[in-house]
Amino acid sequence: MIKHWFKSGAPWIWLNAAAVSTCLIMVVGVLGLVVIRGVGHFWPSEVVQITYEETGGKTQTIIGEHVDTSITPAAMAKSTGHILTDKEDTLVQYLMKTGNRDITGTDFRWIQERHVKEQQAPADLMVVERREWGNFYGQLVAVKESGKLIAEGTEAWPVAKARIDDALLVFKQIAHLEKKEVGAINYSLDQLRLEQKKLQLKNQWDESAQKRIAAEKAELEIEYKKYQTQLSELYQKIRRDSLLAKTENGTELEIPLAKIVRIFQPNTMSAVEKAGHYCVKIVEFLLDDPREANTEGGIFPAIFGTVMMVMMMSVIVTPFGVIAAVYMREYAKQGFITRLIRIAVNNLAGVPSIVYGVFGLGFFVYILGGNIDQLFFPESAPAPVYGTPGLLWASITLALLTLPVVIVSTEEGLARIPSSIREGSLALGATKLETLWLTVLPMASPAMMTGLILAVARAAGEVAPLMLVGVVKLAPTLPLDGNYPFLHLDRKFMHLGFHIYDVGFQSPNVEAARPLVYATALLLVLVIVGLNLAAIIIRNNLREKYRALEG
Repeated sequence: MIKHWFKSGAPWIWLNAAAVSTCLIMVVGVLGLVVIRGVGHFWPSEVVQITYEETGGKTQTIIGEHVDTSITPAAMAKSTGHILTDKEDTLVQYLMKTGNRDITGTDFRWIQERHVKEQQAPADLMVVERREWGNFYGQLVAVKESGKLIAEGTEAWPVAKARIDDALLVFKQIAHLEKKEVGAINYSLDQLRLEQKKLQLKNQWDESAQKRIAAEKAELEIEYKKYQTQLSELYQKIRRDSLLAKTENGTELEIPLAKIVRIFQPNTMSAVEKAGHYCVKIVEFLLDDPREANTEGGIFPAIFGTVMMVMMMSVIVTPFGVIAAVYMREYAKQGFITRLIRIAVNNLAGVPSIVYGVFGLGFFVYILGGNIDQLFFPESAPAPVYGTPGLLWASITLALLTLPVVIVSTEEGLARIPSSIREGSLALGATKLETLWLTVLPMASPAMMTGLILAVARAAGEVAPLMLVGVVKLAPTLPLDGNYPFLHLDRKFMHLGFHIYDVGFQSPNVEAARPLVYATALLLVLVIVGLNLAAIIIRNNLREKYRALEG
């Protein structure tokens, strides 16, 4: 009976179903962990004030957020040096985010539950998100203007909120002037410097060229001084005000408004206010630049760099992959050489990605980029233009990495098209090229899109080759801006995958970086899913369009 059951194939069906179910459970579990740990980080947590008794009877006050709980069996706790009584079966510890790194030297602290004497959540406890040194936890004492007290006690909070809102508007003006206006002037001045050097190399640096470039430089310098005056006034305005806050041990600290992102009192916030705060934090995460060694702020440059690189890679890999597949299927003689090429293409799909990165660095960056610099950008020497890792070489390297996937998918799509369609087109008087371009390729387009979907899914998550050919920890400017030629293919860029690696394994503040690792990982998955969905929709539309013709 059992032998007959095995021969029927039913066990293998159940085994396959169990394997698929296990994979789905694991995927859902990982995504659930990422969602809970990542997205939940932006919800404003309650700030507690703990009376803590240390070993020796010394009591101190700790203010912060409860982040995690660790429960350790007594035997294991004793082996690590903790002293427990016979009645204690476990050692319960809390990870507290205490902030105030500029005062205490650390953001996080482990405390033992058995030493907690009292815990409360006073309404006046506030959280100050700063541009430097992380969060500050404490109580607001007063607001100062030019070193003089203007509000204290219960009147300080509304004044502080209003002054911070004004300071944020000023900070946005400063950021706009520095990045857009002053950045454009500096870029133009650098281009004039390169043009001058180029004319000198060509022996065309005559009096008229000198006057023209001098006049353009003078105009730019006038604009630069104007913006510098505006920036100086704005900086004086933003540095005028400050907050006077009290820490957990009673120390008073003066915090300039120029270093504050926002302040809030989570213990007094309603559910609606917390939801609004949560939405603001999500928008900040998606649209702002990173700060504090990438452990605070947003990741917009990484999102932009990932999407830009994937789009460029898709534009590069699709025509080359399709042309190669068309040649091998429609034109090449089906013999030993063609079979050998197919084997080589299939083997290339299994080459480790870091090998492509090394090849891209050696060939594209140093050889091609170095020669391009010598031929077209001699005035930039010794600084490289294309002879250094950048967006172009990263896109081409990943196009080379994903090329076998597109070739195989396209060739399989071409093989599924009945030969009768080709013969009918030729019988009606169409040439082979017309048959291929107007009939065969449109019908094979769903298979091409399938190859592109697989290529995008792999390329968007690659990190190892990008570390060699263009990705950096922090890019000062985006590859796309308002300066001619607008798309700067030679610039380095940020990438979500590398951002996860950097924040997770290279950050000096591991505990602060951990929630951002989860949040960025979730965002990378969503970006890949979004890119794939767009390609899937296009593929399905093409498939429906040519289904009748295939029938």
